[in-house]
Amino acid sequence: MQSLLNQLPIGISIGAVLLLIALGLTFTFGQMGVINMAHGEFIMAGAYTAYMLQDWAGDEAVLVALPVAFAVAGALGWLLERLAIRHFYGRPLDTLLLTWGVSLVLQQAARDLFGAPNVQVAAPPWLTGRVTLLGGALPYPRLFIMALAVACVAGIWVYLNRSRQGRRMRAVMQNRELAAVSGVATARVDQLTFFVGSGLAGVAGVALTLIGPVGPSLGTYYIVDAFLVVVAGGLGRLRGAVIAALALGMLNSFAEFWTDASLAKVIVFAVIIAFLQVRPQGLFVLRTRRLT
Repeated sequence: MQSLLNQLPIGISIGAVLLLIALGLTFTFGQMGVINMAHGEFIMAGAYTAYMLQDWAGDEAVLVALPVAFAVAGALGWLLERLAIRHFYGRPLDTLLLTWGVSLVLQQAARDLFGAPNVQVAAPPWLTGRVTLLGGALPYPRLFIMALAVACVAGIWVYLNRSRQGRRMRAVMQNRELAAVSGVATARVDQLTFFVGSGLAGVAGVALTLIGPVGPSLGTYYIVDAFLVVVAGGLGRLRGAVIAALALGMLNSFAEFWTDASLAKVIVFAVIIAFLQVRPQGLFVLRTRRLT
């Protein structure tokens, strides 16, 4: 029983990582219907931002990199939306192929700039150590990621429900045509939505530097898990993404405890497939308004 309890903080920490990775897709895929396969490369861009800043910022590199990575990844997403994706709205398969090609280009660009071998971002001294929870040891970097995930979720909720731009984003998500005739500049909302979603991917990239090395293929390791969280939670539903990420994190933790890492992935996929057979629209369904 004690061994099982030890898996709880581990599962929560895994869920926090998955949540950070999936938050950006909650905007671009869940709300805009764009299958952005380049989301992983925006995560990579955020991670390399932290790598570039560590010599200049020293022990505070992680904190400094968070807003900078948000801006860098957000700018990449904004450019992608302006130059290409805006011509393919309503054509999800075309956006999949387009963004997959963009992801390959960005990976090669990272290899040309930083080299193919992985690089390491040193954790700051104030994140060295661990705390004991329920009899198990949880490293400080994992606790920092959990706190960062909570802060991001709170910030997104305030943005969507308390800001003017957030309400416009929700209006476009519910009914684009009605929002347009009501005076909402839907093209600007699309740009801002992609900027925010991509920027959150950059923040996730900074967080990932605390638990592993950085390389050109960093994003490909997490992109599938991010889509699973968004789909299982319900497209465009923030609370669904939170619950799905925590549930998948706990499931992965306990499955690895009883089996191994490879078989745990198989179990997670099987459970999600079975769940989507029962609830194909995910945990929560987006309510929309339609003209009759």
